[in-house]
Amino acid sequence: MKKLVINGGYPLSGSVKISGSKNAALPMMTACILSDHNITLNGIPDLADVKTLITLLDSMGMKTKKNHKGSFTFNASEIESKFASYELVKTMRASIMVLGPLLAKHGEAKVSLPGGCAIGARPVDLHIEGLEKLGASIEIKDGYILASAERLIGSTYSFPKKSVTGTANILMAATLAEGETEIGNAACEPEIVQLGELLNSMGAKIEGLGEDFISIEGVENLEGAEIEIIPDRIEAITMIIAGIIAQGELKVENINPLHIQQPIELIRQCGAKFEIFEDSLFLKGPDTILPISFETNPYPGIPTDIQAQLMVLNTIAHGDSKIKETIFENRFMHILELKRMGANIGIDGNTAIVRGVSKLNSAQVMATDLRASAALILAGLIADGKTIIDRIYHLDRGYENIEEKLLNIGAKVRRID
Repeated sequence: MKKLVINGGYPLSGSVKISGSKNAALPMMTACILSDHNITLNGIPDLADVKTLITLLDSMGMKTKKNHKGSFTFNASEIESKFASYELVKTMRASIMVLGPLLAKHGEAKVSLPGGCAIGARPVDLHIEGLEKLGASIEIKDGYILASAERLIGSTYSFPKKSVTGTANILMAATLAEGETEIGNAACEPEIVQLGELLNSMGAKIEGLGEDFISIEGVENLEGAEIEIIPDRIEAITMIIAGIIAQGELKVENINPLHIQQPIELIRQCGAKFEIFEDSLFLKGPDTILPISFETNPYPGIPTDIQAQLMVLNTIAHGDSKIKETIFENRFMHILELKRMGANIGIDGNTAIVRGVSKLNSAQVMATDLRASAALILAGLIADGKTIIDRIYHLDRGYENIEEKLLNIGAKVRRID
């Protein structure tokens, strides 16, 4: 099993270019099921999750053509199988998003209950409730979701709590439903907005994107389209934190500053300086990092996907901080690994109390999920000596060429078997 070796203590400087968003690319790839025409997505990151989803779509009969780096054209006109096997779905929760499009376009779907990072229960009941509201018949049998409907019928469904993948599934399904669908308490994330923009460019009739209430007027069929995927806001914040804790001066390119507005305002509190431009920013890390307390919340709040990375910043801050995790119940698993590196962190329910220390120490640690992997890399960048991170297959699910990007800005990092 591959590992990452990091020699810490080197300042970071230069420029780093952020890749396309994984969390935008995956639902848009599943949306291609809804049309019999060519859909071209540009800026798809080279990630394990992307490859897994392409394999899954291809197994159904999707025709996938790679145009050039990061650009793919999908054509679903010859899809015959409506089956998403456990072997393909078990490693990636995003696979659940084939359910809505298959049901809307083909009237049936058999999709394995999903896997992915072990950061919490993340039940699929919200997906099922929403699709049943649209008239689907659904049962769970032998670990699979069995869904059918002659044609989905527009209805009203309000999520009891915000769900990004749930919103994506119901949104896609509703585009081909008969009549109008109204989604309440919808996810407002930029990735959902772009999914809706792609669907509208394919001929869907969606209003309210980026708001709590989305309305969809169903259409008979969808056409072809082409779109450029938005930058990955989680990777952007990860690299920003890397520059700050390494006391670097870093230019972060290919970002949408509006998508990371609240995280940037929070991070300013640690003493970092920012110059923000149209699609990039320049940052300078402070001599003394001040602690920042926060809680995770749905967009536009502080994303749960950057909680672990921000915690690393607080481990070496001058003072104490509190971090409240409100999204996933198991998203503190990285704390034990950080404590192995000398961090002083306690847990009180869903709140972590971080007392800053003067430095972190190198250690052999294990990544427990995707964002924990990123946090351990950040910790390794500032630890004394050589840090070895095991189980980095999580990392390859969500960060494109991260070693190369870090090497280019001065980090000492390499992959070993």
